[in-house]
Amino acid sequence: MAGEERQSAGGGRGTLGRPLLMLTVATVGFAVNFWAWALLSPLGPRFKDTLQLSSFEQALLVAVPVVVGSVGRIPVGALTDRFGGRVMFPLVSAVTIVPVLFLGLAGHSSLTALLVGGFFLGIGGTAFAVGVPFVSAWFPPERRGLAIGVFGAGMGGTAISALTTVRLVDGSGMATPFVVTAVLLAVYAVVAAMVLREAPGRAVPTGSVAERLGTTVRLAVTWQASALYAVAFGGYVAFSVYLPTYLKTEYGLSQADAANRMAGFVLLAVVMRPVGGWLSDRIGPVRVLGAVLAVVAAGAAVQAFAPVLMPVGTIAFLSMAAALGAGSGAVFALVAQLAPANKVGAVTGVVGAAGGLGGFVPPLVMGSIYGAYGTYAAGLALLAVVASASAVFTVTVVRRAFTGKRDPVRQVARPA
Repeated sequence: MAGEERQSAGGGRGTLGRPLLMLTVATVGFAVNFWAWALLSPLGPRFKDTLQLSSFEQALLVAVPVVVGSVGRIPVGALTDRFGGRVMFPLVSAVTIVPVLFLGLAGHSSLTALLVGGFFLGIGGTAFAVGVPFVSAWFPPERRGLAIGVFGAGMGGTAISALTTVRLVDGSGMATPFVVTAVLLAVYAVVAAMVLREAPGRAVPTGSVAERLGTTVRLAVTWQASALYAVAFGGYVAFSVYLPTYLKTEYGLSQADAANRMAGFVLLAVVMRPVGGWLSDRIGPVRVLGAVLAVVAAGAAVQAFAPVLMPVGTIAFLSMAAALGAGSGAVFALVAQLAPANKVGAVTGVVGAAGGLGGFVPPLVMGSIYGAYGTYAAGLALLAVVASASAVFTVTVVRRAFTGKRDPVRQVARPA
């Protein structure tokens, strides 16, 4: 295994031309698939009005693709370890075309159809588990934090969706954003199949998917990173899908204004994700994670009191966006440094699933809390508590694991 790890890492030690090309194509693919994955979120308020949905039903509508895309990362990550990103990127992109066209052409007339289409739309969210092991294999350990952070900036596809979906629907009809996205997915699938190549000496695991997943879940780094990613990326996903609803309800913003502000939140998080990876390469992911989680806790605590949107609320949200983006990059810098080379995909799948599931729960909680009490305060206060606890966990348990044992194969996760 050590030999396999050295071979994989060495794939990116030569000229940077090929690794940078692979990183660019993978990042574009991640962005396009995430654009598709997020198509329903900006339209949530519209569907609520036209289909007379409850707050919970609206939250469920935008959350279903999140949970499917999250859980799906587990098998997709393991399959990527086995077959590589050259196969999995075009495959995931091509399969995602089907639910995108269904939703745009026929599946937006009822809640049931939207939920069915949203379920399969979640496939687009699994692209993350393809890209991390693919990119990681192309770069040496000292560059992986930044490289994976740059790849993670592809989550900006959700911002593209937020900025364009409502405008395209208003200008050209409901089908337009879905057809446009389907065309882009098809073009990308063809380009990826032609351009992508695996890193020289890529470590290919042996054994069945079930056996490798069993080994993966026994690694301490898997569960530590999963807990942190559930908060960092989960918080980002939760805000990216629910922020338009929150701003429209709490502050009375128009749908377009709320979508634009959500796009600003997403863009800042996207920019900060490679920054988090870069900082982790230099000062260590534990320090970065401890700091950003403290910022999230402070921002959520302030917003729980529903301050005026300008400037206090805006500052609180933008601070959380920057922290959640940097934290998401730092988590996978941690994974890249500690996970065995031939298990990066499997670990990424589990950790990515935890992050997506972390984004699935808050919209449902927020919708339920608002429906019951007419306020979002309790939900934001809960986020502050969870972020604070995660910061403490980072600077204690994760710090000891990171500094004490760099070989996670020998670390068996212990029950909490």
